[in-house]
Amino acid sequence: MPKVNYRHAFHAGNFADIVKHAALLDLLARLQAAPEPLAVFDTHGGRGLYDLSGDEAQRSGEARAGIERLMTSGDLPPALQPLQAAVSKLNAGGETTLYPGSPLLVAGALRKGDTYLGCELRPQEHSALSETLAGWPAAKTACADGYVEVQKRLPKEGAVLVLIDPPFEKSDDYERCAAAVAAMTRKNPTAVVMVWLPVKDLETFDAFLRETEDAYDGRLLVGEARMRPLTDPMKMNGCALVVANAPAGFEAPLGEICRWVVETLGENGKAEVWTAG
Repeated sequence: MPKVNYRHAFHAGNFADIVKHAALLDLLARLQAAPEPLAVFDTHGGRGLYDLSGDEAQRSGEARAGIERLMTSGDLPPALQPLQAAVSKLNAGGETTLYPGSPLLVAGALRKGDTYLGCELRPQEHSALSETLAGWPAAKTACADGYVEVQKRLPKEGAVLVLIDPPFEKSDDYERCAAAVAAMTRKNPTAVVMVWLPVKDLETFDAFLRETEDAYDGRLLVGEARMRPLTDPMKMNGCALVVANAPAGFEAPLGEICRWVVETLGENGKAEVWTAG
């Protein structure tokens, strides 16, 4: 499968972040409706906080076409409003110059008793992640291979949410994602596991779904946001979320998120949510 080379500093706040982070906040809220403590694991935490005024973000312009448009939208569907509120709070209600990664969004939503572990293999990124989360005692980090570290630390029972969000710089990331879904749900059969992946071409996306279905003994909820027709496999034409053990009621807000992103930010694209497996 092809490499994507998804360097997040260039892409922070883009359409794919909106899909991923709006869905993540909705998932957190649903799982936190139960009183038991929630353990959240993140296999690829990144640095946790991104400067949209920095050189990388300015060069790509993706935040201007993504989160900045969301922040100025006055009529957002309910499923996107928590993300808008979180970004507004981070920027003290002013101009959107900072964007929170998944670690910071999760840390800000933790209840007493909840925990977060963010893994990041690259030392420089891990150092930045540790700094970002320094004010959140329940949010810990590990400079480690997230696929391995999360599997090792995952509890065998209890409420668990795992986010698998690799940069797809390595050719085996698709295979490791599929294997991780299977291994983590074998260890904790009730664990909710959400994989984010880019959609460049249908062949690669379908191959990932087939491999995950073969490895995982259960139904998968798939949310896809195609921003444009899949005619150029050299571009990231969309993104998808694949969720194992999706909680009841999550399908509707996931569809709401994907539709808004495609209809507002895309070009002749398509949003779809379905079950596989």
